Amino acid sequence: MLSVYAQGPGGLVALPHEPGAPLPEGALWIDLLEPTAEEEKLVEDALGVDVPTREEMREIEASNRFYEDSGVLFMTATIVTKLDTDLPQNAQVTFILTGRQLVTNRYADPVSIRRFIHYSQTHPASCGSAATLLAGLLEAIVNRIADVLERLGSEIDVISAQVFSRSRRRGLAPGFGTVLERIGQSGELVSKGRESLASLARLLVFVQQAADTHVTEDARTRFRTLSRDVGPMSEYATFLGDKVQFLLDATLGMVSIDQNNILKIFSVVTLFFLPPSVIVGFYGMNFEHIAWLHARWGPWYALGLVVLSGVAPYLFFKRRGWL
Repeated sequence: MLSVYAQGPGGLVALPHEPGAPLPEGALWIDLLEPTAEEEKLVEDALGVDVPTREEMREIEASNRFYEDSGVLFMTATIVTKLDTDLPQNAQVTFILTGRQLVTNRYADPVSIRRFIHYSQTHPASCGSAATLLAGLLEAIVNRIADVLERLGSEIDVISAQVFSRSRRRGLAPGFGTVLERIGQSGELVSKGRESLASLARLLVFVQQAADTHVTEDARTRFRTLSRDVGPMSEYATFLGDKVQFLLDATLGMVSIDQNNILKIFSVVTLFFLPPSVIVGFYGMNFEHIAWLHARWGPWYALGLVVLSGVAPYLFFKRRGWL
């Protein structure tokens, strides 16, 4: 889908565009969302640029992601999407800064970009130039990741309280299966957030070093501010990743302790029933000469001996603190 935006009196304005028709006059932002080959060729012919394909956007080499060609900046960043779902994903977004126009080529529709479009439609200052648009888009993406990391930090604190809470001993906390699932989801989100922040940090360094006269000083200041924000966010994401790993190890340790306790109970119960089983087996043998076999009090004596042999080990274990 090809969307064209221009600067209006009240903010960003979407320009009507028919499929196959030339780009409208005054286009400031050309947004390609899962474009067709015809839409890519239309933009390439109109602006004289080579829009990277989806396969080229997935290249990990910096030379293929960040480069300058005839004064046009090509920057491909990895953006984490579907942050509110159980399966967050990373998608590549290419920003092409030609000076007068900004072209975005993407195969995902992150919430941050949709929010920026809605915001810029009522804030003219956010779309004063192509570089300003780029700065606003990057700010929206970084702010979205910051919100998710903040929420994730609170979620990890809740998981930590559940893993080490006393209510787990009383069976009131969620099971370890649920906790492990939440830890896995948190770890996946942290991992993708760190990858996205690392990609954005490289993009910001590149755009600040580029000798593009169309990038205003105001936009460069915003890029520098974003770089200073991305650094601490990356460190915080690393901290969250270490905490998730700690919680994973602790949870697996708790699972092992629970399993050992269960095996301990079975072992103790087996020990309790072993002496009575021996006594019952002895008096159940088919022999004539067995002590107290014909005495009237013999069965009661044997029954008392069975009970005593089962209670005595329990009292011994209880006194030693092994139960």
